Amino acid sequence: MDFGGGDEIRFERLGKAGVVTLTRPQALNAVTHRMVKALGTALDAWEGDAGVSVVVVKAEGRAFSAGGDILHIYEAGRAGKPPVDFFADEYRLNARIARFRKPYVALIDGIVMGGGVGISFHGSHRVLTENAQFAMPEVGIGFFPDVGASHLLPDLGGSFGMYLALTGNRIRHGDALWSGLATHTIKAEDQAGLLDELALSGDPGEELRGFFTPAKRETERQDLESIARHFSKTSLAGVIASLEEAAAADTFAAKTLATIRMRSPTSVNVAWREISAGLTLSMDECMKMEFRILNRMLAGHDFYEGIRAAIIDKGSRPEWRPASIDAVEAADVDAYFAPLGAGELDL
Repeated sequence: MDFGGGDEIRFERLGKAGVVTLTRPQALNAVTHRMVKALGTALDAWEGDAGVSVVVVKAEGRAFSAGGDILHIYEAGRAGKPPVDFFADEYRLNARIARFRKPYVALIDGIVMGGGVGISFHGSHRVLTENAQFAMPEVGIGFFPDVGASHLLPDLGGSFGMYLALTGNRIRHGDALWSGLATHTIKAEDQAGLLDELALSGDPGEELRGFFTPAKRETERQDLESIARHFSKTSLAGVIASLEEAAAADTFAAKTLATIRMRSPTSVNVAWREISAGLTLSMDECMKMEFRILNRMLAGHDFYEGIRAAIIDKGSRPEWRPASIDAVEAADVDAYFAPLGAGELDL
């Protein structure tokens, strides 16, 4: 079954299931434009196919997907041809998954970040194994939490989504389950058995009840209370001030503050505004907002500086502009959210 994915993504029919497998394990299944277009084509075909009752997305190797192909994005941007079309198609796919009319089951075993989150967490069933690690680490590379993060993260209780957006920290399957990011947790060894049952019945609700294995939350209660207290403030300045006040007596607050200060100050400011705004927006509205931000990020400094430091000159310290959170002007942040006119994302 070929929807144009080549050797990067495989499509199969197993009984009542349309099965998608990401097949770039050597690249940690980083999402490419070809993969995005092929998955969109498959969803169009399967949504109207009465023989397909459920779509299952999984991956080969030790990662579900570590994100987008950021080296390619960096090189294209540096050559003066930022891949806006890739992001437009990716964001359309994210929105497409969110409104897909059949059960969409993501089997996540390993790392899932960035673009990988976009093709998994907007579906109806997000199933994580004990090997799963979730993160939206974009503020660490001068980017912003995209692929629908502005729709996904604001709904998490206790300001947990804002914490994930501003720090870029990783969480494991227990935190994902208890925060609401994951709908189910299962044992890694049960993935093949679950897929077999889904192919037979086409009913993920029924089958997941039998395979579900509860997972304990990994973050300690006092740290969750700290997150809720600090990250619920009504401004980014309020979040920082709250963490600063607690840092002397609270190791978690001190560590969290230090993490945020390492991130791109522009990205942190944009992320705070974006996640705050997403609370009252639909998925489609969030994707249009993110596309506005994306266009400005690709024309800016920090994204390319962040990739340079992380990948090109590995381990070097990025030189952010501006260099501190309070040096970012409100007008500069506003500019990221300004309408694009004729360039708006068409969904």
